[in-house]
Amino acid sequence: MSRDDEIKIEEYKEASSPSRNYQDVDDMSEEEKKMIQEVGLSTEEKKAKGLYVQRDNTSDLCISKVKDIEIMPIHDAFEKYDGTDGKMDLKDYLWKAVPKDKDKYTVEASIKKITQGYFIYAKKGAKSIFPMQSCLFIDLPGVKQVVHNIIIAEEGAQLDIITGCTVHKGVDKALHIGVSEFYAKKDAKISFSMIHNWSKQSYVRPRTGVILEENAQFTNYYIIMSHLKDLQTNPTVYLNGKNSSYYGQTLIYAKGDGIFDAGATCYLNGEGSNAEILSRVISLDEAHILARGKIVGNAADSTGHIDCSGLLLSDKGRVDSIPEIDAVNPNVSLTHEASVWKIASEHIEYLTSRGLSEDEAVDLIIKGFLQADTSHLPEELAKETDKIVEMATSAEMG
Repeated sequence: MSRDDEIKIEEYKEASSPSRNYQDVDDMSEEEKKMIQEVGLSTEEKKAKGLYVQRDNTSDLCISKVKDIEIMPIHDAFEKYDGTDGKMDLKDYLWKAVPKDKDKYTVEASIKKITQGYFIYAKKGAKSIFPMQSCLFIDLPGVKQVVHNIIIAEEGAQLDIITGCTVHKGVDKALHIGVSEFYAKKDAKISFSMIHNWSKQSYVRPRTGVILEENAQFTNYYIIMSHLKDLQTNPTVYLNGKNSSYYGQTLIYAKGDGIFDAGATCYLNGEGSNAEILSRVISLDEAHILARGKIVGNAADSTGHIDCSGLLLSDKGRVDSIPEIDAVNPNVSLTHEASVWKIASEHIEYLTSRGLSEDEAVDLIIKGFLQADTSHLPEELAKETDKIVEMATSAEMG
């Protein structure tokens, strides 16, 4: 990220109440269940077979009932996978996809013993029917939530994940630092949908890295339709394997006066690798959106495309569309397009002539603009993602 960052980390406390040690979803309060559902997670028994819930800096619930796919608190994972008795050593994956000295937030996460966050592990050939789920929420005001997540899909595995981040309605000021490292082995597929629901004074700093081996696929959806103070998220994807692929879509419905800085950076290092970065963003009020996309073509026969589209619904709002392509290898094909526009009066006039009110016409245009392309997802996860987007847009537009 190139813009200035004046957050003083020391002003936030790394605090939490004692763990509630829930054994199942039914142990949670109705308010907690509602918070989970508002960020797209399911509390139905048949779907909640892989679920991790963390409150502030304490894990409250972990359910792992999926054959050949594990989900557990990260500190438990380091104890289990320590390299003994022929098991893998999880430390071999630590800080390999995200450099610990990337910025002051990764440094903050690295200077402490890693105790919070989740580990998801899909064994060779494993396939998930319903998505694995995680929820990270902040319950106390002024908290600094620091998590480190590691996700591994072994050869031929298919791993689908939905994660939601949110704050308790009584919490305003908060800082979230989330380091996530993804590793997709040969022929593995990972789909990852992230839904953020923050407060007006929330500072959000996800730091994500993805490493893809031969024929591996990673599909990423990032959805935020709530207020916040300042967001920086820009996953770095290393397409190291031959014919590896990445598809990322960002949907932002920004209100208030917050800064929403989101996108992705992809390095096409494997022959025949492919990356697509798409952004659909809307600015209301005085919200400032920076929609980024960067693709570096290092390997022959690799391809990439960036599409950043912004919609302004306020004279004081701002959208900066920032696509960047770098053809290091001459035998690559990289393209980009960018647009920022306002709703044309003739579009509204046409819809009102068909019987809609002006507000209904605007809502219809917004919903169409924010429609997610879920064709890259497995059927079950595509349905869930469509429901999440519909729920979020309906809630924000009243």
